[in-house]
Amino acid sequence: MHVSDGELKEFIIDSGLVAKKEIDDALEEAKTRGQSLGDILVSRGSLTEDALRRIHSYVLGIPFVNLKEFRIPADILSVIPEPIARTHNIIAYKKNEDSLEVAMLDVEDLASIDSVRKKTGLKILPRLTDTESVKYALLQYQKSLKDEFGGIIATEAGKIRVIAEDNKDLSSDDLKKMAEDLPIVRIVDTLLRHAIVQGASDIHIEPMETEVLVRYRIDGILHDAMTLPKTAAASIVARIKVLSNLKLDEKRLPQDGRFKMETEADRVSFRVSILPTFFGEKTVMRLLRETGEGFTLEVLGLHGENMERIHSALKQTTGIILISGPTGSGKTTTLYTMLDILNQPDVNISTVEDPIEYQMKRINQTQVNPTIGFTFANGLRSLVRQDPDIIMVGEIRDGETASLAINAALTGHLVLSTIHTNSAAGAIPRLIDMGVEPFLLVSTVRVIIGQRLVRKLCDNKEEYAVDAAMRAKIASEDDFAAAFKSLKDEKLLKADATLNDLHFYRPMPGAGGEDGYKSRIGIHEVLAVTPTIRDLMLHSGTTDALEAQAKKEGMLTMLQDGLYKAARGITSVEEVLRTVNE
Repeated sequence: MHVSDGELKEFIIDSGLVAKKEIDDALEEAKTRGQSLGDILVSRGSLTEDALRRIHSYVLGIPFVNLKEFRIPADILSVIPEPIARTHNIIAYKKNEDSLEVAMLDVEDLASIDSVRKKTGLKILPRLTDTESVKYALLQYQKSLKDEFGGIIATEAGKIRVIAEDNKDLSSDDLKKMAEDLPIVRIVDTLLRHAIVQGASDIHIEPMETEVLVRYRIDGILHDAMTLPKTAAASIVARIKVLSNLKLDEKRLPQDGRFKMETEADRVSFRVSILPTFFGEKTVMRLLRETGEGFTLEVLGLHGENMERIHSALKQTTGIILISGPTGSGKTTTLYTMLDILNQPDVNISTVEDPIEYQMKRINQTQVNPTIGFTFANGLRSLVRQDPDIIMVGEIRDGETASLAINAALTGHLVLSTIHTNSAAGAIPRLIDMGVEPFLLVSTVRVIIGQRLVRKLCDNKEEYAVDAAMRAKIASEDDFAAAFKSLKDEKLLKADATLNDLHFYRPMPGAGGEDGYKSRIGIHEVLAVTPTIRDLMLHSGTTDALEAQAKKEGMLTMLQDGLYKAARGITSVEEVLRTVNE
């Protein structure tokens, strides 16, 4: 089945979709390049890929289906497993007695059609569809998984009502038996798998007066996932304690642990924290995906001058690179990404962390243990005797750790670390408050990165223009001018563009309750320690003075970087303001 260039040309001319002269020019180019007319028209922007598919559908007489008009039953959707559907863009949507109708982007993908035929034993009837339809159907996979998980949990929760009716004074052996009971094993396993499917970063299991609330943090925002009967509380906590190798009969003190889980697509490490509360023990699990390696600075959201400053600092053999931001702002991921860049055979890298979130090859990672006196400061003292070239300290929390990090940088090491401040410029006064002498900071600090995480817009988004009055409500004209300059410097705007040509985007929530956002990306400010910044540091400059000077020298603030990303359609202005003003 193939549409010739002649047939395609004839149909497009008849339909008036593209001007005849443009078609003739494209036909000449197609002959010169040895490509099809359709490919050339798509590359020129005269037709979209989906419009070309609809034309092929009409010319070939193959039915075209819009899957957005279908609510595909879960049993039919699951005939083709989600990984295969996603990889090959093939969706099962209608089943007859002896045949299965499948929607595809490429009906000439005979290998996929044959594979589904062998698996089902049915005659396969291929239909053409568009990319939006495929995306919509793939979301239905997620929803059917949610329904399935909810059903399993409801069923299994009903079975444990009798088992855990009186659990206040149970012995360690009784708790262990409860933890190994099949319904509880299934419930906990399902909760964990559900969280992985949803892309959650944290699971909160919170005992209330009459029920247990389960919440997932997805893209930085907590969502209620489900409620369980109160009688399940002790058994679920016991099961998690068994997995994490924690004390079952200790209910008065907080406990921390860790365990791993493998699914078909992911290997996930769960960091567990259990805290006694008024109604029972609350459990929070942080999900750390061990297969999520290979981040780059570009993927994290760094670009232009910001990225150049970081690469320049990473080429140094001595000094300190600091990352600042609140908890959950992606500091650790940025640290590991920089370590990955520095991880070469000719250097020795050692870290002291709390906790070790990702295991990295060829890097010597040490975890602090304050209960036995092994702190960041003690760990750092030992690291400098291990002949390292590069040292990563998970966090500078006190004056002793700060002083040791400074000394390590002065004695020929490159030191990477994080600090809890609201901005890059705020890190300097914070270190001085910890007791570090300004002249030592001037000699060692190379660059300070401030960051937050914003949610990314989905592909389906609405574009809108902003005038001067609207801009004034969002941020200062200087902030817009800085973001505009960055866009122009990176050649993302036309040479004659003005501020009034900036367009922003807002989310278009989906019919299934999705809010129009998926995944997250960083917004950054990168403060390079220049001679003028050093002079301010020596004279104990305030955060505002340091930031003002850095902005004069071309530093994009987090707000300005957020406006840059909003103008590119990566995120929305509302999301940037929400994150920066937190």
